[in-house]
This record gives sequence, C-alpha cells and structure tokens, in this order.
Amino acid sequence: VQLQASGGGLVQAGDSLRLSCAASGRTFRSGATGWFRQAPGKEREFVAAITWSGRNTYYAESVKGRFTISRDNVKNQVYLQMNRLIPEDTAVYYCAAEQLGYSGSSYYTSQARYYYWGQGTQVTVSS
Repeated sequence: VQLQASGGGLVQAGDSLRLSCAASGRTFRSGATGWFRQAPGKEREFVAAITWSGRNTYYAESVKGRFTISRDNVKNQVYLQMNRLIPEDTAVYYCAAEQLGYSGSSYYTSQARYYYWGQGTQVTVSS
C-alpha cells in the first residue's frame, strides 16, 4: 500500500482546508486510517483516526469540533476536513494505515498501530 497525502497549503486563521489521503496498491479494506501531524521542533502527534467501516472516529482534544475525518472506500480515499484553523495547526500532516488483519494492542491514537505512512503535506496557518 502506498499512501499519498495532498490538500495542504497556506491559509489564514479561521479558514478551512480538506486533506486527502489516497491509497494505491492493496486497499485499506481491513484497516483503520489515521492522520498525524508534526510541527517544527515537536514530535509527531495524533490528530484523527477512522475505522474501516467509518462507524468509529477518534480525535485529539485539540481538534475536536473543528476537524472531521471521513472515508470513501470505493475511491480508496480518506479525508480530513479542517475548519476554523488556527496557527497552532501549522504542521506537516501525515496519513497512515494499519496493516490488513492488524491484531496488535495499540490504540487508534498510537503511531505504533500504523504500518503504512504517506509522505506528508504541509499546512501553514497564518494569524
């Protein structure tokens, strides 16, 4: 599975962006997908995750109520709708997918759960 994140850019505080994560190769069929971000000088952190069915979603407290994760399994795409962006959202955003048949114990918010990673897309929010 190869993941390609896109949709980043330079926006002003209060604006919106939608990130997309496209999968090629084998599909996400059995896998949850997550978004993580890494700001300059900081460690990569969890943003949001969604199960294969889409019935369950998970968010970091810092983005809850502003970001929405969704997926279209027919198109092999996962999206992150980001509204009311703030300068603290500035980071490189990565999408990640768990391996088919994942049976580990790491939670959806943990980077350890995810095996496939995209190359990242830059989001910059100016004040």
